[in-house]
Amino acid sequence: MPSVRRTLSQAALSESNRSHVLHHLYRNGVSSRAQIARALNLTPAAITKITARLLDDGLIAKTPMHGQTQPPVQRDGTVDENAPHPSMTAPRSVSSGRSVGLTIRSHAFHVIGVKFARSLLQLGTFDLDGNQLSLEDLPTVTEKTIDESLTTLRRRMNDLIKEDDAIVSIGMAVPGPYLRTEGRTAVVSSMNSWRRINFRERFEEGSSVPVFIEQDARAGALAESLFSTQHQTLGGRVDRTPEDDRANFPAPSRDCDSYEDEDAENLAYYLLGEGVGLGVIENGRLLDGYMGTATELGHISIDIEGRPCECGNFGCLEQYCSAVATHKIMQEHGYPGIAGLSHREACERLFADATDANQPLKGMALDIIDQVGRYAGYGCVTIINAYNPKHIIVGDILSHAGTRLLDAINEVVRERVVEQVRASTSIALSSLPTDSAVSGAAAVAITAFLDNPSRFIHKHGRSRGPDCERAPAEESRRHALTDVRDGEQQDFPYLGNNSSQNQNQ
Repeated sequence: MPSVRRTLSQAALSESNRSHVLHHLYRNGVSSRAQIARALNLTPAAITKITARLLDDGLIAKTPMHGQTQPPVQRDGTVDENAPHPSMTAPRSVSSGRSVGLTIRSHAFHVIGVKFARSLLQLGTFDLDGNQLSLEDLPTVTEKTIDESLTTLRRRMNDLIKEDDAIVSIGMAVPGPYLRTEGRTAVVSSMNSWRRINFRERFEEGSSVPVFIEQDARAGALAESLFSTQHQTLGGRVDRTPEDDRANFPAPSRDCDSYEDEDAENLAYYLLGEGVGLGVIENGRLLDGYMGTATELGHISIDIEGRPCECGNFGCLEQYCSAVATHKIMQEHGYPGIAGLSHREACERLFADATDANQPLKGMALDIIDQVGRYAGYGCVTIINAYNPKHIIVGDILSHAGTRLLDAINEVVRERVVEQVRASTSIALSSLPTDSAVSGAAAVAITAFLDNPSRFIHKHGRSRGPDCERAPAEESRRHALTDVRDGEQQDFPYLGNNSSQNQNQ
């Protein structure tokens, strides 16, 4: 009789292999079984067995390979296998040869993404490709209304789940530093009542679908890695906005033979919102740290005798280039017309004035953006020197300042970073059509779906199988193919293992 450890490892191994197939299809789009086998270094027989299970569970569907005519697709996103293939009615000059591809049923599964900021609560629904299906802002949060706001949020999430049976998971992006093991945020500058909220107790317990929580900037990095394809480069008009770039950068094909995801392997997402945060993906892996508080850039001091921060430090970056700091700078300059505005609304007013040629306040608005941009540039210097990412993606509220902000950042980077290192790093505005933290919350949920698919199948009434019921999430979330020999689990590189144990799962 096999040991419990061996049984658990076998179950985790099966789940890990299913996860790797899903990740391949997600990154590369429509792929044949032969392409998947080559990419994962598994035998065709093993891939046939793995994909048969995924097909049976309804996670993937058959579809023609790229360049072939698409047969009729049903409303749930699956191919109508009983309908005649177009090649059967095509002119004789058109080849009727057919190569079956596989694709994730991205539109058949939905997730909820929730963004927590100091005074902002947003939630939306997304499909697995990150396409926004709905988005709503809840009323502005104050110190006194946090509990009321969370009750409203819980009610709205339950409403969405009842209205949309395709929702399988919830992802949440919360301010850092987020103490993952405790489920709460250690400090939230300017709104410390958030510190008493235990997000895990509030939302994971009693939820009808799994809930996953991540620090907001790391969630944004996941979104950039999963969803974003092209970004605005430095330079250009002062009045160019993220909306211009979204219109000019259509998403490329995710066809298996043409899609390149190298750029998603090494990037830093630089969050400039009501707080300042950083998420770093290095060689395809998100940097977490021992307690989940790694890359907490907002509380790195840029002036040891600077402004006091509620974290106990002085001169924290967050005190100089966040939306809260920008709002304070506007008030210090006597900026008119901002009384009663939220931090986000004040920043939006500033950016609008900076691009209005007829606005008397344009000069002051540009000066403030330049000042904030230089401080943001100091943060970029630290990011480059500490993490050496290939790309730095600037997102959240201040990214809407456009290339004026990027010009100021780039000027500091040119002054303070070694030329050879600087030349290998691009800095860009986020091109995601939805705020990266909200998209990031969705990305957290989607990543969990791809990492441990069997956990979500039961919601759609499909058989999960006894091995998946026993598979522990911690083991099945591994991003490396694994092998089991004599009851011991061993790790192998993502693309290097061809063991018989793996081939048969």
